Amino acid sequence: MILSVSNISKSFGTDEVLKDIAFHINDREKAAIVGINGAGKSTLFKIIVGESTPDSGEVVFAKGSTFGYLSQHQDLVSDNTIYEELLTTKADVIRLEETIRSLELQMKHLEGEELEKVMSDYTRATHEFEMKNGYAYKSEVVGVLKGLGFEEEEFDKHVNKLSGGQKTRIALGKLLLNKPDLIMLDEPTNHLDMQSISWLEDFLALYKGAVIVIAHDRYFLDRIVTKVIEIEHHKARVFEGNYTAYAEKKAALRAEEIKHYYEQQKDIKHQEEVIAKLKSFNREKSIKRAESREKMLAKVERLEKPVEENASMNIKLEPNILSGNDVLAVKHLAKAFGENRLFNDISFEIKRGERVAIIGANGTGKTTILKMINGLLPADSGEIVPGAKVYIGYYDQEHQVLSMEKTLFEEISDDYPAMDNTRIRNALAAFLFTGDDVFKQVKELSGGERGRVSLCKLMLSDSNFLILDEPTNHLDMISKEILENALLSYTGTVLYVSHDRYFINKTATRILDLTSGHMLSYPGNYENYLEKREANERLYLKGEGYGVKEQELLTAAGTHTSSKGLAGEIYGRKAEESSEKVSYKQEWQAMKEEQARKRKRENDLKKIEAEIEKTEKKIAELDELISDEKVYTDVEKLMEVTKQREAENNKLIKLMEEWEALAE
Repeated sequence: MILSVSNISKSFGTDEVLKDIAFHINDREKAAIVGINGAGKSTLFKIIVGESTPDSGEVVFAKGSTFGYLSQHQDLVSDNTIYEELLTTKADVIRLEETIRSLELQMKHLEGEELEKVMSDYTRATHEFEMKNGYAYKSEVVGVLKGLGFEEEEFDKHVNKLSGGQKTRIALGKLLLNKPDLIMLDEPTNHLDMQSISWLEDFLALYKGAVIVIAHDRYFLDRIVTKVIEIEHHKARVFEGNYTAYAEKKAALRAEEIKHYYEQQKDIKHQEEVIAKLKSFNREKSIKRAESREKMLAKVERLEKPVEENASMNIKLEPNILSGNDVLAVKHLAKAFGENRLFNDISFEIKRGERVAIIGANGTGKTTILKMINGLLPADSGEIVPGAKVYIGYYDQEHQVLSMEKTLFEEISDDYPAMDNTRIRNALAAFLFTGDDVFKQVKELSGGERGRVSLCKLMLSDSNFLILDEPTNHLDMISKEILENALLSYTGTVLYVSHDRYFINKTATRILDLTSGHMLSYPGNYENYLEKREANERLYLKGEGYGVKEQELLTAAGTHTSSKGLAGEIYGRKAEESSEKVSYKQEWQAMKEEQARKRKRENDLKKIEAEIEKTEKKIAELDELISDEKVYTDVEKLMEVTKQREAENNKLIKLMEEWEALAE
């Protein structure tokens, strides 16, 4: 066990945040802390790392263990470049490397006992250097930087000139490179794109230490955690398994609690009726029996009514006006900002009733496309054609139009005067605003709560085509589930940009992947996309046939073209022939070529594996030489063997990188 949290309680004035929180984290265990916004998750983290003091309880780390903590907001101040800043985590390895070089120089000019002492220091230093992976520390730094989404041309940028999100990524990279026994991460995925999140998932899943993470990314939690610690109503409850297992167990537990509560209420009501009846007899014996029952009833420990956090009204939100079947046609769209060309010749269509997600790496132009559709940005070329009776509603998290002084009820009633009180309350309840919450002023709400109000207004509007830019940002898990249910019941059309893979998987009927300036279309949800992406991109880039309908693998309209390169020409030709299937012969040929590529890759893997084995054997032989008295007493021979070993070690690292690339 690396961490024990025992009976932690914390209040701020009269506001109780945490009460008797208790759990433990084992070595190498991966755990998540979940709960609604404001539940006290970050407060608990700060108590664990010593930034805040609990009112009672204690936090105990295993003796000699280390931990690293990444908070949500980073104010990193440094004159270093990005690469230099991450190299600071390897200061001990760099000093060791300098010591080794210094000892090598000294050995050239020493003799006798002095030489023996320096050589002994040299052997210890090289051994320690190897144990700290010193021969590969630069590759390790570069790997982490690239994994977190930094391109090599960015490595020389100075930290002080970076955005808050970039600084957070650097802080995360430094933490991962330090390799503490316990990593604590508060919303680590907020500033990462999908590729970087996927890399981080793999890194943490294989990490040899323990991890505790606060995150709203349910897909991320599903992939890495084996324990979920839920904070609800100030208390903690521990669930074994990933997020999906937690959600299922929580739902079952909630149902059981509700069942027990109503059974007890039924029994209490029955006992009260019996007592009242006995008293009504107005006889000494019946009154005594009634009093006896009253005493027994008073001793009963009353169950609290379970609170349904997501007790949303199951209302169906329908647009007032039905659009035509063709909702949107985007034709040959292009956009650049100066010399930075985002995309060229993008085309796609959206049909009524579809829920389409646009995904892609940061900076590819996803939000730009949404703004162009809404007329907020001009296109360099191409056209955007809305269908008949299409009314667009646009949601941008950063530009919500809400009146700070109005109550939630007024926000809805003023914009929709025809709605009666019941309908307004039902609409707000669908987005988790019930009871007196509807009379709160907008200025009293959190960012996530304001987002829910904006989404509620949008879905009540005359819009029948919703365009949403990162709608789940700043929403807690329950709020995300409410939005998911609202979109699933919505009978209009939806186009959105999101990094939330769980949300995409739950709601999307089609995915548009904006990659390398091109748009590829995949029917189905995120899981379907993952299954088909690799094969489709490979075939697309090689200009080969897909062997299925164009509608299923290319863009919705089948009209995406690119003016440059063989791949673009073939892609454009196929768009014009979208109604035709690739012939059986072409399919067979593509299959044979793919099989040949697979065999070649397997053969290459075997060759590299053999070379790795050979190199490892060579390193073992050199290690034996270094420990041989004849060698370590001969300065020139020792230096020669050490250099050979370093060369072989570098060769081994390169071979392993090649093997990994092939294996992927």
